[in-house]
Amino acid sequence: MNLYSHLARPLLFRFPPEFAHRLTLASLRLPGLAKLLTGNHPAPSDPVKLMGLSFRNRLGIAAGVDKNAEAPMAWKQLGFGFAELGTITLHPQPGNPTPRVFRYPSRQALINRLGFPNLGAQIIAQRLSAARDRNDFGDFPIGLNLGKSKVTPLDKAPADYLASFKILHPVGNFFVVNISSPNTPGLRDLAKPDDLRRLLSTLQEFNRSTTTPKPLLLKISPDVGNSALPEIVAATREFQLAGIVAVNTTLQRTPEDAAEAGGLSGRPLTSRALEVTRLIRPLLDKEQILIGVGGVMNAANYLTRRAAGADLVQVYTGMVYLGPHTAWELLKTS
Repeated sequence: MNLYSHLARPLLFRFPPEFAHRLTLASLRLPGLAKLLTGNHPAPSDPVKLMGLSFRNRLGIAAGVDKNAEAPMAWKQLGFGFAELGTITLHPQPGNPTPRVFRYPSRQALINRLGFPNLGAQIIAQRLSAARDRNDFGDFPIGLNLGKSKVTPLDKAPADYLASFKILHPVGNFFVVNISSPNTPGLRDLAKPDDLRRLLSTLQEFNRSTTTPKPLLLKISPDVGNSALPEIVAATREFQLAGIVAVNTTLQRTPEDAAEAGGLSGRPLTSRALEVTRLIRPLLDKEQILIGVGGVMNAANYLTRRAAGADLVQVYTGMVYLGPHTAWELLKTS
């Protein structure tokens, strides 16, 4: 019997989604709990080297699961191959008013309009530095997802992202530029060609000036029209980004989906996320990688995303429904 699906999940689902999420993170901070939850099974092994980094397997935690680097070591102990933490903004911010997360079990979906609540780049950098001092992350790279502070005007976005990047640069193995969340007003406008080129130029100019440049990727929206994808990818090639993360949550709805405002994730996103993966792959340079995320709910979704060209795959909503054995379930190891 799957104890999570039969016992723990029904209990957690009695609580409001955001409270259940905070409770889970607080629990995972307890030393040894993650190992206990998984029976201390060896992590699924599928080693690969990408972006100059060693990954013990190709499945990672997506941004949004651990916004404040609360439990980075727990994700390693839960069998994943890497974690992307954040989204992190320069200025601490509370995010949007509650309630702002909604679950739809019949659709295996979530809707959120969180709006990047986080403690800010400075505190998170200190927290992650301390975690690295205490733990050996080894072949478990930590990515950091960068977003725009809500108080920062859109025309000042490059400076805002850059300030976060400078603070966090020493503690992240790779970085993801998030211009695709639907929950920060105007953010998706940064995907416009001129704005995107200015942002990427600013970040890469600093990155290349450091003694240890870090891989930089761009996270894109599933709601971008197919015809706009080549120009977005061209910008990542022009500024020699390490790759693309496809995709964020969607504002699109079908009649079966809830009309609640915010970004939809989970099973309703599977088809579009797969389509964008297939469209993006041939547009990338040979050296660039593609991280597939969105609607990865089972092992078949994982394999299909890999077959479509994703070098790495991430999970978020899938973990809400699958629980602590997600890595073993998606990678189909005992």
